[in-house]
Amino acid sequence: MPDNPYLLLTPGPLSTTKRVKAAMLKDWCTWDREYNDLVQDIRGRLVRLATTDTDRYTAVLMQGSGTFVVESVIGTAIPADGKLAVLINGAYGERIAQMAERLRISTVRIALGETTPADVAALEAVLAAQPDITHVAVVHTETTTGMRNPLEDIARTAKQHGKTLIADAMSSFGGIAIDVAALGIDFLISSSNKCIQGVPGFGFVIAKTEELIACAGRARSLSLDLYDQWETMERQQGKWRFTSPTHVVHAFHEALLELEDEGGIAKRQQRYENNQRLLVRGMGELGFQALLPASCQSPIITSFVYPAHPQFSFAEFYARMKLEGFVLYPGKISSADTFRIGNIGDVHADDIARLLEAIGRNRFWL
Repeated sequence: MPDNPYLLLTPGPLSTTKRVKAAMLKDWCTWDREYNDLVQDIRGRLVRLATTDTDRYTAVLMQGSGTFVVESVIGTAIPADGKLAVLINGAYGERIAQMAERLRISTVRIALGETTPADVAALEAVLAAQPDITHVAVVHTETTTGMRNPLEDIARTAKQHGKTLIADAMSSFGGIAIDVAALGIDFLISSSNKCIQGVPGFGFVIAKTEELIACAGRARSLSLDLYDQWETMERQQGKWRFTSPTHVVHAFHEALLELEDEGGIAKRQQRYENNQRLLVRGMGELGFQALLPASCQSPIITSFVYPAHPQFSFAEFYARMKLEGFVLYPGKISSADTFRIGNIGDVHADDIARLLEAIGRNRFWL
């Protein structure tokens, strides 16, 4: 059997290189100095990827899925008397609101619909009407549809009103250039198994240091106490509070080196954007319509509307594509029947060409 019997065309977990996989073949102790030094190197590299203003920012790693890490920020960053405004145009904005409400945080939902970009005017109106809002949260790229929200405009509006900004960059950091200092982002959240192209097991937060220090004692959870995790990593130089995913951490470090070898975020973004352009053009030639207009489409994942044929079955289409060596992603919105194809991971132009050829051979509904 080949190393990878199929290519994951999903928004993460994603297909990784042999180089990243090989980094997981050795066992490591969580107390070992060599391992903790590796963690410290990861933290420094993440901050340098996020901004040139490195003195004002820090990075902290947190066990679990991306959702765990988002919840660690929501539950730690917002004080008991705080109030959160959440821009929602997909499942992940909705999940942030659910977290906040479960944690009994006063929450304002700015619901925009699943196919509408985050509306800066709507945010402006809410912030003007409710000055007691303390924090604003937005998902940069909503993989529910593939939407790329206008992070720069949202950040500018939040900062004009003096709000703390939380950016869920789960599916964009490492694949789309973001300067947290230039935008005034206070907490940026991402995961090991997205655009850095590692494997699942932990996430990370790039935070303004002064904002993180102010979070001492706020956390509503022991295991998801972001401040305490950071303070331990600072004081013990890379030590996690609880057992860390050592193999995943090593794979992530190798993925960071691989990103550097590719030419950094700018080059990776070019590859992703090229993948996405080739995909949409080729799918259009095969009769598939993209759900979103190009103006708000991210290079991460693209939603396509089901063909208007009674014989089309996504289950059969999915099975045929898997036999061809490609795993696609089902749709996730209520307003249209869609499926999704991701462009991130160890995916290149020739892979998109092979996919399009395979789809052309398998249009069983025609």
